[in-house]
Amino acid sequence: MLRGLAAIDEIELTAVVNVGDDDRIYGLHLSPDLDTVVYTLAGVHSETQGWGRTDETWNVMDELAGFPLDSTFRLGDRDLALNLYRTTRVSEGATLSEVTGELSKALGVACRVLPVSDDPVRTKVRTAEEWLDFQDYFVRRRHSVTVSEVRFDGVTDARPAPGVLDALSDCDAVVIGPSNPFLSIWPILAVPGVREAMGGKRVMAVSPLIGGAAVKGPLAQLLVSLGYSLDTAGISSTYDDLLTDLVVHRGDEPSIGIGPRVHATDTLIQEPAAAARLASEMISWLR
Repeated sequence: MLRGLAAIDEIELTAVVNVGDDDRIYGLHLSPDLDTVVYTLAGVHSETQGWGRTDETWNVMDELAGFPLDSTFRLGDRDLALNLYRTTRVSEGATLSEVTGELSKALGVACRVLPVSDDPVRTKVRTAEEWLDFQDYFVRRRHSVTVSEVRFDGVTDARPAPGVLDALSDCDAVVIGPSNPFLSIWPILAVPGVREAMGGKRVMAVSPLIGGAAVKGPLAQLLVSLGYSLDTAGISSTYDDLLTDLVVHRGDEPSIGIGPRVHATDTLIQEPAAAARLASEMISWLR
């Protein structure tokens, strides 16, 4: 979705990105969502894996497999190089937003990409037995356990990264991509001041459901286990009264009014051309 918006020359675009997935693995500071956004905008994101770099090699992971170390979280060699750079810069005192700007520039990304906060915010999920770190739930356990609650450790003390509140308060509209509300959007909205900065704005979200099913990931299971309906109304309610507009796949229009204005189109994004077409439609609805 962001790639489609970035292709529209007449708009000025800022991406505010979740940091709740961040973790320290192999001693490195990992920011998976930031990296996915930067890689995608740079045109080097692996479409086959859904994460990491294209044309990746795995020499380090293959070597690690010979040691008594949990190497479930796999990082390709190019991806490792980027994470080594981030970890080094942060250890030198650079902020996450500063490093993200450096990485974006190095990879030729023109769009401004901002972490929602430079402070640590960590997503945790509650199962029947325990609270799990996000990466334990999502990668090691392949989101196979039932979740009854989600929290964001550190968010109360977190401050929006420089530029985040200005971008939100000065913009003409906020677009929320077809992401998992609980795991990718709630951690952003939970940072103090972020939700408030959207007050009075057009806020358009794209539903991540198509025909009552998620394209990928644990969204459907989370909607049910967290007490939301598995439909457009359920997606809308995850945002409370934040949305003014909701884009849904044709056939997923609610039978009754749900609050935000509903726009129906083909929301399946399988290639850059589809993202560009959908982005152009969304901009026309926001004008």
